[in-house]
Parts: sequence; C-alpha cells; structure tokens
Amino acid sequence: MHRAERLFQLTTLLRNRRTVLTAKQMSEHLRVSERTIYRDIQSLSLSGVPIEGEAGVGYRLSHRYQLPPLMFDREEVEALLLGARMVSSWGDTDMAIHANQAIQKILSVLPDHLRHSDESLPLLVPNMEEVQKYYTAHSQPMREAIRLRQRVAIDYVRADEQHSSRTIEPLGMIFWGKVWTLVAWCHLRDDYRTFRLDRIQSIVVTDEKFDTSDSKSLKHFLHLMKEKYAQEPEATAPHEC
Repeated sequence: MHRAERLFQLTTLLRNRRTVLTAKQMSEHLRVSERTIYRDIQSLSLSGVPIEGEAGVGYRLSHRYQLPPLMFDREEVEALLLGARMVSSWGDTDMAIHANQAIQKILSVLPDHLRHSDESLPLLVPNMEEVQKYYTAHSQPMREAIRLRQRVAIDYVRADEQHSSRTIEPLGMIFWGKVWTLVAWCHLRDDYRTFRLDRIQSIVVTDEKFDTSDSKSLKHFLHLMKEKYAQEPEATAPHEC
C-alpha cells in the first residue's frame, strides 16, 4: 500500500469512529507497525488534519472536520456490490429492498468506467425467494425489537421437536451462511440463549423495554463465546433454547 493511500485510509478510519482509536487498533487494521501509525498521525496533523488525542491513549478526528465525498476503486465497488447482493438474497424483504436501493445509489455516483460494474460482476449469489422467506421468518419485527430494546414473547420448536414459550430480550442476529440465529437473554434461564429464526413459530413484540449492560449485550456474548472456544476448540455451538 502506498503511503498516500494509507494516510487516506487512516483518515477515513478515524472519521468513522465516535470514540478514540489506539495506535495498536489502527496498526492492526492497516497491517503496519505502531511506529508507522505514529509517524502517519504526525504527518496528518502537520498537514492540517485536526486529530485529537495522544500516544498511549488514543486518537480521534475532530467532529468539525469535513472530508470531500469518497470515491471507490474497482475492487471496492465489487466488494460492496457482492455484499449488497448477499443481503438482498439472504436478508428479509425489507433488508433486500434497502440493499437494492443502496446498489442503485452506489452505481449512480460512480464514474462511467465503473458504472456498469453490477452488470459485469462475475460473482453471483442465487436468489431463491421461497427459501429466503423461510429462513428469514420474523426477521423484520425482531430487528426492530433489537433496535428499540423491546422484550419479545416467542413460541419455539427445537431441533428435537420440543416446544417452549419464552420471554426474551433480543440482543442481535448472526448469519451462518444459511441460517439466521437470534442471540437473546432468556428470562426463564436467566442467561444467554440462541434461537434459529426459522424455528420460531410465533412472536409478540411487547411494550416492555430492557437495558443492555457490560454483562448483557451481544458484544459480551461474543466475548464469552470467543473465550470458550479458545479453551475448548471442539466446543459445540452456544445453547439453543
């Protein structure tokens, strides 16, 4: 990566964060040494880019700083288009609509030599609508409940055909290449549990609100799973309820 491109990516990285980034985090993202990051930060500051922070603490870009509109190269365009196609094919109907709208917005601002990238992209994601509807059942209301932090009552059928009714606090959804899995805090178990969306028989989004915390969130759940698999490489998937 050329230095000019690295400086641009570093500025973009800082621009997209509300909190500080450490030199270590930036070095891992850009795959360079921390010493290189410190030199780049100094160069950007000397050129007038208002970077706030200090070594050993972290850095961020001043909220007053504005960058011109971004432009993408061919590889970036292809990555964006492929990602949007995946969302369109394996997300719920609402996600698919917005993914297709995003594709059109991206294409509309590209230069002529990249504008037809979507037509010539040799990377396909099959769109099987009936299968998609089955595996994304309840996705849209569940995403809304996650966003608004609303408790949900569900009827669920496990793989062993055992039925149960639960009140849960939905924290996030994970896509495993075919199956969407809901991560939630289960009131009955008073612990994290996971639920496949296609096995949920019915849901009722309640008006009851819930709060997340350092010990109850999607981030905390993923941290626990990472620790578990580090200690037990052969560990099975998280508890399905």
